[in-house]
Amino acid sequence: MTRVAAVDCGTNSIRLLVADADPATGELVDLDRRMTIVRLGQGVDRTGRLAPEALQRTFAACREYAGIIHKHGAERIRFVATSASRDAENREEFVRGVLDILGVEPEVISGEQEAEFSFTGATRELAGREDLEGPFLVVDIGGGSTEFVVGDDRVRGARSVDIGCVRMTERHLVRDGAVTDPPTEEQIAAIRSDIEAALDLAERSVPLREAHTLVGLAGSVTTVSAIAQDLPEYDSARIHHSRLSHDRVREITERLLRSTHAERAAIPSMHPGRVDVIGAGALVLLAVMERTGAAEVVVSEHDILDGIAHYAASEVL
Repeated sequence: MTRVAAVDCGTNSIRLLVADADPATGELVDLDRRMTIVRLGQGVDRTGRLAPEALQRTFAACREYAGIIHKHGAERIRFVATSASRDAENREEFVRGVLDILGVEPEVISGEQEAEFSFTGATRELAGREDLEGPFLVVDIGGGSTEFVVGDDRVRGARSVDIGCVRMTERHLVRDGAVTDPPTEEQIAAIRSDIEAALDLAERSVPLREAHTLVGLAGSVTTVSAIAQDLPEYDSARIHHSRLSHDRVREITERLLRSTHAERAAIPSMHPGRVDVIGAGALVLLAVMERTGAAEVVVSEHDILDGIAHYAASEVL
């Protein structure tokens, strides 16, 4: 077995996976998987820069992860950074900090690369299942961007667009430094307009409506699944490969957009770092289902992080 560590640093969270890779099959066996909300993308849409306090939160998480990676003795580390660090003028400060802490330079990947990693991570274990018909449309709703990938045994088209849950919240729901609680109909309509324009853009290069199975990734989607199942706490095993109907997604999205901060925070499965941004993330998922005509979405806990680990393992093996 070859031991690898994968780090996915996005706009809202940073995540770690330490896993053993089987040289014969390429299968990953998880040893440690965790997530920390750091909100690296705080204010990036407005200022174009990574905020000092956001960098400090991210570096603190990196120091914690460095200890875990060392404890497990990973042979190779691959650190991938996505939307917020792509957009920031001062991303070199971020790169230097990560290099100093983890000894590896973060790869600030393109949206298209991000989409391919997400597709690999989400679909490896779905291939060949008789109850799921290809091609797949994998939708990864992040903090700063959303990735769309259509494919089966290969990627047919991929596109990243700037409609992440943090970006949409900061752009349309923040007034005088605070998130509107709950948002107005005008604010919701403004988010909707941005999402529809982004979907138009994605459809220019990705055949969204040709897919037969919609696969949803990342925290907004998994949280909606947890709410739909009325889980007493976040439970990855019950969320992974759960299925949500279009009607259920619409019902939950409308509930989240009508609720106050306190009402959302009281949901047992809600991570504190998602309370203010979950409404916008759920709205992206709903709009995708409406655009594609998907009757349901298959929720996956395996995503870009697993894709990063697969590629790290393949380079070792």
